[in-house]
Amino acid sequence: MNIVFAASECVPFAKTGGLADVVGSLPQALADLGHSVSVYLPKYKQTKLTDAKVLLRSVTIPFDDQYRFCSVLDGGKHSGVQFYFIDYPAFFERDALYGTPAGDYPDNAERFALYCRAVLESSKVLGVPDIFHCHDWQSALVPVLLRTSYADDPVFRNTHTVFTIHNIGYQGVFPPDTLPLLMLPWDLFTINKMEFWGKVNFLKAALVFSDHLTTVSRKYAQEIQNSEYGFGLEGVLRSRAGSLSGIINGVDYEEWSPARDKFIVRQYTQENLDGKKECKYDLLRQFGLEKVSIDLPVIGIVSRFVAQKGFDLIGEIASDLARMPLIVTALGSGEKEYQELLLRLHRQHPERFAVKVAYDNALAHKIEAGADMFLMPSRYEPSGLNQMYSLKYGTVPLVRDRRPG
Repeated sequence: MNIVFAASECVPFAKTGGLADVVGSLPQALADLGHSVSVYLPKYKQTKLTDAKVLLRSVTIPFDDQYRFCSVLDGGKHSGVQFYFIDYPAFFERDALYGTPAGDYPDNAERFALYCRAVLESSKVLGVPDIFHCHDWQSALVPVLLRTSYADDPVFRNTHTVFTIHNIGYQGVFPPDTLPLLMLPWDLFTINKMEFWGKVNFLKAALVFSDHLTTVSRKYAQEIQNSEYGFGLEGVLRSRAGSLSGIINGVDYEEWSPARDKFIVRQYTQENLDGKKECKYDLLRQFGLEKVSIDLPVIGIVSRFVAQKGFDLIGEIASDLARMPLIVTALGSGEKEYQELLLRLHRQHPERFAVKVAYDNALAHKIEAGADMFLMPSRYEPSGLNQMYSLKYGTVPLVRDRRPG
């Protein structure tokens, strides 16, 4: 079977969250089963490619105001998976993937509409798949376009779509005039298609038009069909319950295992934890805390700094944490409010709060290996790969108790 993955991020090329980990490991697992698998990604400023060959020099993407022309780069074959990159610097050569701490980029609809059309046009030349496997709202227009603008294209007559919801809280909601700008027909602006409280909702459209829907655990598939966790789309999901599957995220233990981790100072195993103490010292050194007692418990955080991940809860107990004999090491980026909260705590209590605002894969591994506990107080967590990593590294996960009362 020929499978094309369409996603906005993937390790090791670009990452903001668990989506990148899944898109980094699932295609490889499918390739190991004998399928032909390729992955299409935007070529971001952060994406490091070595001498990438231009496969398609000019792909024409129509917009209402003008045509835009992107190219497709060969990212090479890794672990049996072919990678392609949509290159359009005006949209993707930016400091962050989706926006700044102050908010999303205002042209995100155009950015990812170009990406989705480029995936479809490129696949006509580079290989038409049996299945497009799309992930989150950034790739949501692929199934929409296949059933509208490309409905009569004989090239895709036998192509089907699977759409995976990684976090339904992020939907891609834009003003109504986005439709004509993206050359999408106005008849999509109805309550049973893309209209959502007077706006256009990319994620909703994918839920309507995809052949099959999946999400990242069986429990989350149930939760998003009720009002507490459905973020307004619970009715759509209930109507498609027969085509919705919950499949738990898997972990790539070739990468996330202390016995073979190439980023940590000393590898260790479940049977022999001696190396974890050296990893703890190395973690403290990474944050400039060599003089702090190695006997103090270290709490690790690797996350997007957003309310969903419970950073408002951390803010409520920050003064209590500062008085405790422990160290918090935090890595990530996100909303301005929570970035500033953590940086302020670091300035006020430099030997209690160590913070790095960035994406740093090597440091993420060091935190999992060197911390004694991993703090993950999410208000809701679709699957949560980091607590799975933590269990493998002997780092106790601390999570929010969501039971009533």
